[in-house]
Amino acid sequence: MESKTHVIVATGDWDQDHLRYRRHRLAEFLLKQRDTEEVIWVCPTTGKQSFQKLSNGIVQYGIPDVHSHKLFRFGRYFDLFYKHKLKALQAHLQSKGTKKYLWYTFPGFPAIQKLIDWETTTYDCSDLWASSMTGKKNIVLKLREQSIVQAEERIVRTVDKLFATSDFLNDYLVKTYNPAQKPLTLENGVEYHLFEERVKLSKGNDLSGSVIGYIGGIKPKLDFDLLNEVMKHRGDWTLLLAGPEGTNGDPTFHQLLQNENVKYLGKIQPNEVPAWLNKIDIGLLPYKPSEYNKAVFPLKLFEYLAAGKPIVGYNLPSTKKYQQEWIYEYGEGRNVDEFIAHCSKLLADNNEKHVEDRKKLAESKDWNNIFKKMYMIVVGK
Repeated sequence: MESKTHVIVATGDWDQDHLRYRRHRLAEFLLKQRDTEEVIWVCPTTGKQSFQKLSNGIVQYGIPDVHSHKLFRFGRYFDLFYKHKLKALQAHLQSKGTKKYLWYTFPGFPAIQKLIDWETTTYDCSDLWASSMTGKKNIVLKLREQSIVQAEERIVRTVDKLFATSDFLNDYLVKTYNPAQKPLTLENGVEYHLFEERVKLSKGNDLSGSVIGYIGGIKPKLDFDLLNEVMKHRGDWTLLLAGPEGTNGDPTFHQLLQNENVKYLGKIQPNEVPAWLNKIDIGLLPYKPSEYNKAVFPLKLFEYLAAGKPIVGYNLPSTKKYQQEWIYEYGEGRNVDEFIAHCSKLLADNNEKHVEDRKKLAESKDWNNIFKKMYMIVVGK
């Protein structure tokens, strides 16, 4: 059995915002394979260029941005600004007598494809990267879009394997770049066993009334105005929010927090998520209507269900196929009364069979099965 080295191109440092995305789970899966010698996490950084061995065994290689200000992130997409920073990585890879696999999880550093002779190159597309999460349009965002599109085109048209996390992204890649091969849609999954094991450790609920909740990155793609109106109408409900704040000072988020029945925990550790999920009655996916959100397939969908929780979600067309009574109530637009009605219906449900139905659906979406399929396609065994 010939040893393998896997290089994952990621958006930032491993612990950048203390959330575990699809790319983190992919890296951990690859590290567990018997024939894996090394997994290298290549990412932009505001620090110095360096190799760093992480506590989980993954090696991180940081490529410094042109400048720490976010306006200079364009350098990640043009060879001139980073290619000379790949020499140490190139030397390291050339010194290893292993089969080498390249995995892009965002469209940065396209020149890495030409760094060495790769066994297989792959792009696993999980976001509409060129689109603004806020939906705003200005000259800076237009230039950002153009920078990302030209880099993503280079990657999509030349990699050996293509994956997308939603049907929308699949169609987008085909229509925008006309790749030689059709992408395969592999949606996000869940580490089902973690929720089964840890949810049992956290019984009880010390929050008042019915609790609806969202756990994940607090970002501009969420509809804070909608949540604000809901919580003003239902003072007998509690909204629990948990996750790192990345709103860039969005006033609608801070206005939401002024409600006495809104509890914001801030950043929590990934291993705490199952316990906090056990304290909510309904999991929320309250997204804004936007082009960016059309492509999103949220990680929390199957995590909520694995914890046995029903879901109310909005403006996530990629998830509509999972709409099912007592499991997932789905809506589009921004309708406060409809949102409240969906929640009220689910809060009145005490049928244990519905809990088991939710868990059963989540169990069928285990990450291990998803990555095994991907691995077979890329590696071949």
